[in-house]
Amino acid sequence: MDKTASAAEPSSPRGGRDHVDRTSLTNDENRYFPRILFYLRHLLSPSDTVLREEPCSVAAPVDILSYSQREWRGNTPKSVLIRKGYEAVAREFEGLRRVRGDNYCALRATLFQLLAQSHRLPTWMQNCDIKMWPSELKGPEKDLIGQWRFPFGGGRAAVEQMTHYLHLLKKRWEEVVHAADAEARESACQQVFRGQEEEYGLLEALKFLMLRTAAGLHAAMERGEDVPEFCCLLFARDSSRCPRSLFTNHLRLVGVSGGLEQVEMFLLGYSLQQTIRVYRLYKSDSEEFVTLYPNDHARTWPTITLLTEDDRHYNVPVSSCTSGPSQYGTSTYL
Repeated sequence: MDKTASAAEPSSPRGGRDHVDRTSLTNDENRYFPRILFYLRHLLSPSDTVLREEPCSVAAPVDILSYSQREWRGNTPKSVLIRKGYEAVAREFEGLRRVRGDNYCALRATLFQLLAQSHRLPTWMQNCDIKMWPSELKGPEKDLIGQWRFPFGGGRAAVEQMTHYLHLLKKRWEEVVHAADAEARESACQQVFRGQEEEYGLLEALKFLMLRTAAGLHAAMERGEDVPEFCCLLFARDSSRCPRSLFTNHLRLVGVSGGLEQVEMFLLGYSLQQTIRVYRLYKSDSEEFVTLYPNDHARTWPTITLLTEDDRHYNVPVSSCTSGPSQYGTSTYL
């Protein structure tokens, strides 16, 4: 069966236990979708066989070529093109982990790779008390934090919630950096990516880092200073002329009714000081097959790698395979 039709949909978590066609939901329904899932899991009987394990939003590794052949059967031009892309990726990576395909997908895949691969904290996190950043926003962006809406709500003020999640982001990052071995690192990652409040809070924290970075870059542009090239594209859009409109029309909606656009992937990488290398499988016959977000720090920043078949849904490649079985019942990819 060819997958041309399904690949064109904006969010398609292939094979996930929690799959719901979210394209049919209204914005309000989409906003509360993670919270609804959370409560449904706890309302159902604990003995339910489907819920014996917490659903992981980043799936167990599978062989990347087997996945390609299974998911992209047929000889349509698109199927052939995607398989060609997977074959090229397989020269470097043996496995693939599917990422839950909701509107947080790009953020989730990026955060997973950060935690799975980091061996030291980035300088900006070591040298700063990031939990103070929400209260330190200045200028026109100062009141935006009060407009933040978290998927699981909560009784605390938005500044207090964001402060908590930024502190938690640093804590989880430190835990994986100091993990004793690959098994301990995997266990730490699994504790985060369970589709619960903590995971979504950390994803919102990444959005805050993007807003804070955008505010700094926009201020630098206003002063006539040099800024990365992507800033010209980011702030040239009618819908994001300034950080306030970027937040209102884009960042606030990420996870609710849309995902990250390409120019926002540049902002994400710049905010984290990580080069996000993306294999864009549907462009495997072009120079855009491998895209770097951003593309001007490849030699100085750590690199994490993602895969996409459509610039909307992102998966995670894994590089090597060991012989021992993992708790998922498959080979363990490190």
